[in-house]
This record gives sequence, structure tokens and C-alpha cells, in this order.
Amino acid sequence: MDLQFLGATETVTGSKYLLRTGHSTVLVDCGLFQGYKPLRLRNWSPLPVRAAAIDAVVLTHAHLDHSGYVPLLARQGFKGPVYCTPATFDLCRILLTDSGHLLEEEAEYLNQHGLSKHKPALPLYTRDDALRCFKLFRPRDFGETWSATEDLRVRFSRSGHLPGSAFAQVEDGGRSILFSGDLGRPHDTILRPPARLPGADYLVIESTYGDRRHEARDPLEQLAEVINRTASRGGMVLIPAFAVGRTQALLHLLHVLRQRRAIPPLPVYLNSPMAASATEIYHRHVEELRLTVEECDAMASHVHVVTTPDESRQLNARHGPMIIIAASGMATGGRVVHHLKAFAPDHRNTILLTGFQAGGTRGATLASGAPTVRIHGEDVPVRAEVAMIHTLSAHADADEILGWLGGFAKPPRQTFITHGEPQAGDALRQRIERELGWECRLPYYLESVTLD
Repeated sequence: MDLQFLGATETVTGSKYLLRTGHSTVLVDCGLFQGYKPLRLRNWSPLPVRAAAIDAVVLTHAHLDHSGYVPLLARQGFKGPVYCTPATFDLCRILLTDSGHLLEEEAEYLNQHGLSKHKPALPLYTRDDALRCFKLFRPRDFGETWSATEDLRVRFSRSGHLPGSAFAQVEDGGRSILFSGDLGRPHDTILRPPARLPGADYLVIESTYGDRRHEARDPLEQLAEVINRTASRGGMVLIPAFAVGRTQALLHLLHVLRQRRAIPPLPVYLNSPMAASATEIYHRHVEELRLTVEECDAMASHVHVVTTPDESRQLNARHGPMIIIAASGMATGGRVVHHLKAFAPDHRNTILLTGFQAGGTRGATLASGAPTVRIHGEDVPVRAEVAMIHTLSAHADADEILGWLGGFAKPPRQTFITHGEPQAGDALRQRIERELGWECRLPYYLESVTLD
């Protein structure tokens, strides 16, 4: 069995792992590259394997850095099954459709304003491409073992990162390899903890937070502090948030704070129809949550959902204390970008970052304290306060990763550390080697290894 790393090496995006046997070719995860332009350009480069030669795709979860390339792969000629959990399929149906729509919208905006070097600017794929790829999806339940190809069997276990997120264990009868996808946290605000597994012959483990520990502070307390000090100066709070995962956690926390009267009753606008749809999917898969059905219902009970572009534009003309939650979480695209143009120049406002900001994204620029942020070819001044809450991350930190690995009955023959910036990946490698005594390596982009 040969394993090739087509993404998520020295970066947290573009997860793609190609498994080849004498009979089969399977792609585990099929994500988009995001962040720095050289990474994003990889989305336009051909894969080192023909799409039609891939027998199956296995998705660990629905976030675009793990699933967002599927519509393009299908357009390139892939006709095999896409395996994932039922909740991942439900989320992909809204995430991939929205992704295609946003890519078309962005290309149209660039063409209208002459902001692209390409004439015309084209989307990577379209909404119709996304809709067409859904006929390939074949959902499988947690705990079920099935044949993905004639010689490879797969089993999903709950990873606790978002509804439907899974560890994917692939076996060929003699060897097994476990893909962590994104590893969730044992004490997440909303989701049940990751399943404990006995291990595998080989392991591919993420390292997003491999070099740090999450703060121990209560996120309710931190969120209340940001909202109260912003409201006291007459400003608004803009929260770039992933439509799936982070938004639902924020809505739950805001409801709790409102119930406790720990924050003023400010209007809360959810400017993401996709996030509203994703929240409904949380209800549908409540068995994966720590919340009751009633708590899920309450999550969005005081929220105004912004559905149309006109409503979104009208928000930019509003003044005074309010809260706007809009995708995307790293401010790479979507409606939040237009809100940044409108609200970042005002010192009374706050831009609240609540998750990991990959290098090269607008979110990373804001987190660095830069005085301006580049939007649609303009340098927009950032006079607003930029605040960060790290405790809402749905990724395990270094201690939590080590704690999960400590549950293995025996060490893997080889552990491949991926899906992290270089510093984070190497820090996790050192800790695993030092504390567990396992053999580790950080693969490089397009590297191939043989699994004996």
C-alpha cells in the first residue's frame, strides 16, 4: 500500500491523501487549499492522478479544507462513490453548494470592477458543479465497516470536531491506517467527545494546535467582556465565523449570556443563510451533541437571519450596538468581507476572531495587528479593536492530542503529522517522540511512502 500526501503538508488546508494498492486508488479527504496565494493556486493545478482513475473518495468531515474539492474532482471525470457519514452528507449539501455560489459571485464581482488579471475571471467551480456531485455520495454510519473497493475496507468513528466528523480507518486485510481528520476536544461546548480507539498500524494525525494549549478561561466570560466593552462605547461586534461549527457554538453561548442577563439585549444578526441551514442540521443530528432538543431550539431564538444580499448591504448602513455573525471564519470570502470594509475603519467597533487563522488569510492579517487589510484591491484601515477568543476552537490542543493518542493499545509503526503550520507540526512531533516514544515524520507536499 502506497500513501501520497496531496495536501495538508506544512499547512492547515487542502487535506488530500491518496492510497494506492495493487488493485485500488482511494482519496481520503478532498479539500481546498486556502490562505496564501501559492497555496490557493494549487487548487488550479492538476492532481498527480487522473480523476477518473480514483475508485472512491472517503471524507472525514464537511469543512471545505477537507471536502471542497469534490465538485471539481467530479467535473474532472471522477465517477466513483464518495463515502462519508450521514451528517457530513447533510452538511456538504449546503457547504459545497454555497462554496460554488460564492466562487461564482467572487468571479462576477472581480469582472464587474476590473479587479482581476484574468479576462474574464472564472470560478474554480460552480453551484451547478456542486449540485451534480451529490449523486456520488454514499453515507455510512459510525461503527459500520464496509468495502470501499475490492481490497480496502473502511470504518468511521466519531471524532467530535463537528456533527458527522469521523476518524477513518482503512484496512487492506494485512495493514491498517487511521486518518484523524480534525480531532475534536474532550470537553467541547456542544459536541460529544472523540471516540477512544485501540490504534492502527499507521496513523495520520492533524497538528493544527500542536504547539500550544488552549486557554483555560471560560468562553462565556470572555465573550461577555468583549460585547459589554464594545456596547459601552456605542460600537458593534463583527464576528467572522465558520458557518458550520463555530457559528452554532456562538449562538448557544449568546443565548446563555442573554438568559443570564450578562450582556445587554442587543440585536444579533446571522448573516449567513448557510449557517442557518447548518443549525437545522444540528437539530437533525442531536444525538452527536451535548445539547438537548430544547437547547438546540433556543440557540437561534433571538437571532435575525439575514437572507438576501440587499438585507446584508443594509446592515452596513446601521449604527450603534449590535452583533453580526457572518462567514467565513478566516474572512477569506463571503458577506463578512463587505462588513469588514464597512466596520473596520470605526474605532468604536470590534472584530472578534474566534478560531484558527491560517497564514495568508485576512483573519491572520487582522490577528497580527496590521493597520490595514486588503479587500477587493483596496487597503482598508483597521481602526476597530481586534479581539480573539481561542477557547472556542473545535480542534484539540497539544495536550488533548497527546491524551487521545495515549489511549492506543500499541504504538503505530509510523505516525505522519499533517494539517498544521510547520512550527505546530514539528512541536507535536517532538512531544510524541519524547512522551510516547513513537516514530514520527512530517511529510512534504506530494511525498509518497510505502506502508509495509
